[in-house]
Formats: sequence, structure tokens, C-alpha cells
Amino acid sequence: MSILVVGISHRTAPVEVLERLTLDASGVDKLIARTSEMEHVSETTVLSTCNRLEVYTDVDRFHGSVEEISRLLLGHEADEPVDAELIGNLYVHYGDAAVSHLFHVASGLDSMVVGEGQILGQTREALRIGQEHGTVGASLNVLFQQALRVGKRSHAETDIDHAAPSLVSAALDLVGSIEGRRAVVVGAGAMASLAVSTLSRRGAGLVTVLNRTESAAQRLAAEYDGEARPIDELGEVLADADLVISCTGASGAVITAEQVAAVRGGSTRPVTLIDLALPHDIEWAVGDLPGVTLKNLSTLAEELHDVAGLQSVTGVRAIVSEEIAAFLNARRQASVTPTVVALRSMATSVVDAEIERLLTRLPGLDPAHRDEVEQAIRRVADKLLHRPTTRVRELADETGAVSYATALAELFALDPDAVDAVTRPGGGR
Repeated sequence: MSILVVGISHRTAPVEVLERLTLDASGVDKLIARTSEMEHVSETTVLSTCNRLEVYTDVDRFHGSVEEISRLLLGHEADEPVDAELIGNLYVHYGDAAVSHLFHVASGLDSMVVGEGQILGQTREALRIGQEHGTVGASLNVLFQQALRVGKRSHAETDIDHAAPSLVSAALDLVGSIEGRRAVVVGAGAMASLAVSTLSRRGAGLVTVLNRTESAAQRLAAEYDGEARPIDELGEVLADADLVISCTGASGAVITAEQVAAVRGGSTRPVTLIDLALPHDIEWAVGDLPGVTLKNLSTLAEELHDVAGLQSVTGVRAIVSEEIAAFLNARRQASVTPTVVALRSMATSVVDAEIERLLTRLPGLDPAHRDEVEQAIRRVADKLLHRPTTRVRELADETGAVSYATALAELFALDPDAVDAVTRPGGGR
């Protein structure tokens, strides 16, 4: 089995395309369920964020699996023609490249804002959801657990957090000083909570929280000494705001150009609106109004592209490279274990049969001699097997096309079922 990743992100697709593919919780559940039903998929989960959608699977066949997973990710049915433009926005990573990709993602190196910390929690959520569905087994569990370790180590051992701890922080950095400014946050989810806490920490004036579920807005506002208002008072609140951050996850525009123009009444007073939602919450035309500055995921992607040049990224890249090498070496060594165990099991069976045959032909041996003969035969077998089984583990560390485990199985004519049995529950591994 091998890890296969099919995905789409801000690196390969414009925001308009990502918006079309954004999934809510039920959509993620459905994608996992449908992927797990595929013939060649043994494990699967989905990593879904505001700017990426990735399907992680453990498959026994590359060709065919890629095509079918791509269809599912794009929302196509089996008999529906594939949108060539959308397909062109997808990327595929397989085997070692899939491991490398997830480690880069979890460490924050592949984020829109390099080093942002939210991706670590989102990676953990992808693992949890897969476990909850029962579609994550040993392979993906080990991979994601190690990716989380890489992400934690990257943040603990470098200053990558200081580069841009979140998309919210990076967006506010572009706005400039917000001390004393009247701020509005639309939404009450994880991103909104981060926005409110960041605004409070940076000395914003009154922070007003609006959400369709008013109780959620009240809880969030109370935590940071802000105020909560019903969502139907949005227009009134916008009229006095200096800064607006919207991140609701709604299916349509929450703030329209007509609405903003109406409440401003021709005013040119400066106001900045930051749209961190996908699909977008704020109509693009809002940015054309006098005095209004609009920043959304598309414009942020352009303005934040140089964050990758921060010195701390070098340290994270070194950590990721080290962890990738260690993980792949451990996996290659583990891959030969079933073959080694099967070989030693076969040798033990041969030795047992030969000892039984010899003792049957020499019934007069006393117990002491019987034990000595048996131990001598077993020592010979162990010594003959020691070098090839030790060497095959060493060779497994070396990258290349040669499968030494396969070669060992062929040379000793090992039963494939015996090798497979070692990896099954109750086997020898």
C-alpha cells in the first residue's frame, strides 16, 4: 500500500475556484464516505481549510485511484464529463512525495502565510475526523501523528510563529496600527475568535461581534470585553466601523456593495474590510467605493507572497527535511520486517522437521546428546540467516528502485500469504 494525496490549494487555484469546491462539515463527511468505498482504497481522510482541500488515502493502485478521487474531490459523478480547467488546478503526490507534502503542510511551509499556526489544528482535525469515520488505519494514523510532531517541533525550535502566527495577524499587519480603532467581526467560529483575540491584543477600541446565532456572538464578545449585536443590525454597525473582519462561512455574500454604500451615504471616511471567508463574505465591488479598502484571500495571497523569505523558514525547512528522511527510513525498514519474520518462521519449520526426522532415525540418543544436536542445528540456521536478514534491513535505508524484501522473498521462495499474515492483526509484527 502507498499514500496518495489529491488536492487543490491557493498555490494551484484562484480563490474563485477554491470557493466552488469549499466543503462544510457534511460535505467533508460525504467525501470521506465516498472515497472509502473505492475498490483500491484501504484508508482515507480529508484535510479541508479555507484555502485547501486535500484527500489523503492509502491505496494499492495509483492509476485509476487518481482519476476517481479527482472526480470525487471536484464533485463529479462517474458518468459526468470532467471539467478540464478544474482538473488542471489539482495536484497529486504519491509515496514518498505524499509524506513530504503533508510534513510541509503541517509545519506551515505550504500555507498562504508561511508559518501560520492554524494549520496544525486543522491537520489534527483531519486525523480526528478520519478516526471518527473509521477510515483511518495504521498507515494514515502513523503518518498524521508524525506530521503533527513535525509541526509542533517546527514551532517549538524556530521563530516561525513570529513570522505570521495566523492569517488574521498577517492581514492586520498590512492594515497598520489599529490601536483605538472601532472594529467589527462578523462570525463566531474559530477564525472569528482568533480575529477578536488579535484585535484585543493589539489595542483596538470597541470590538463588536455579530453572528446569526446571537448567543455565540455574546459568548465570544464577553470573553474579550466586546459587545455583541444581532446580525440584522450589521448595516448600523458598519456605519461607524473603522475596521471590519468577516469570516462566517456563509454560502453567499454577507456584506454587499449596495449595503455599504447605503450606510456610508457618500462618505469618504477611510474604512478597511478584511474578508477571510471562503466562499467570500464581502462583494468585490465593495472595494470600489470611495474611502473603502477591501482585502480578501486573493489580494492577501499577492501581498503576502514574500513572507516565505523570512529567516526562520530556513530552520523549519531543515527540520522538515530531517524528519522526512527519518520517517521514510523507518518506513522502509518496517517494510522488510514481514519478509524477515516469514523467512525466520520458514527456517524454524525446516529445522524442526529435520530435527524430528534425525531423532526418529537415532532413537538411542540420550537426552543430553539430543539437546546438543538440536542446539547445534538451530545455531547453524541462525548463523546462516543472520547476515542476509541484517543486511536487508541496512539496504532498506538506501533509496532506489530495488526492493530487497521482494528479492529475499523470491530467493527463498517465501509464501506471499505467509508474508502478508505478519502484518495482519494477530500476526507476528
